[in-house]
Amino acid sequence: MRAWVVDRPGPIDRGPLKLVEREKPSPGRGQIRVKVTACGVCRTDLHLAEGDLAPHRKQVTPGHEIVGGVDALGRGTRRFSLGDRVGVAWLAGTCGACRFCRSGRENLCTSPRFTGWDDDGGFAEYALVDERYAYNLPGALSDVETAPLLCAGIIGYRALRRSNLPRFGRLGIYGFGASAHLTAQIAIREGATVHVVTRSAAARELAMSLGAASAREVTEGPPEALDASILFAPEGDLVPAALNVLERGGTLAVAGIHLSDIPPLNYQKHLFEERTLTSVTANTRSDGEEFLAAVSRLQIRAATTSYPLELADQALADLAHGRVRGAAVLVVNDEG
Repeated sequence: MRAWVVDRPGPIDRGPLKLVEREKPSPGRGQIRVKVTACGVCRTDLHLAEGDLAPHRKQVTPGHEIVGGVDALGRGTRRFSLGDRVGVAWLAGTCGACRFCRSGRENLCTSPRFTGWDDDGGFAEYALVDERYAYNLPGALSDVETAPLLCAGIIGYRALRRSNLPRFGRLGIYGFGASAHLTAQIAIREGATVHVVTRSAAARELAMSLGAASAREVTEGPPEALDASILFAPEGDLVPAALNVLERGGTLAVAGIHLSDIPPLNYQKHLFEERTLTSVTANTRSDGEEFLAAVSRLQIRAATTSYPLELADQALADLAHGRVRGAAVLVVNDEG
């Protein structure tokens, strides 16, 4: 099978990924093999390729927004049948025994595994997954439309909940890529007023088409004080600016797995009056189930830009340089 691997982490324009031929993997006990039809291209994949996130093993295959059909069953599997349509997300496994797992906070597991970081992911024709961490997928959306939901959507959903946005509140969104454009739709459908801040003119246009109240340049900032904000852009320099326009009691949730250094904060200006700065770490399976249920209820749709599997490196380069509208998605095998 064809698969991309992280060969030599470094700047994306220097070609850190390599397309190779590998044996089709065989599922072990409790695993299913997925014939990949589509795989979203996430900024985390870019961080992995460029070395912002050190690969957990050599020659790992990125990709953790996988949609496909169950192609083979390992011993002891019970949840799925051959041909079932499933999704594979970032969280690939947890210990189930640490105090975080036992208290319903498996996203903070002390011994987790992640798709495309620890385990080979979906930048390939086939992928393996522990069936306990796969999702049953509704059939209303195409595979390409569904793929970004499995990380961009789920993480954005968790970030929205972590932001403690009050009902009918004012939400700021900094950066407007794959995750942000899905999160904005949820917030708007639930009655929030959404203000977007992004450098990209195309992203500002997309934000307004989705119902944002405003979409401005970073230098302008939002037009009013905000009850909550989410930072999707991996730029620590934006943290003070975002905190500066939070209303009393507001929360800024940082959604990315990687962030450049945050400049010094002024306690009185940025945090006093019970403003909160919080991070978002992975997700629980419950987050995924809740979000996928909300997709149908709220009629959330992903804007996508498709690439064939052999152009995965180009997709990552386009993502790095802000050339992707919505979410980039690799088309791997034909749907069905």
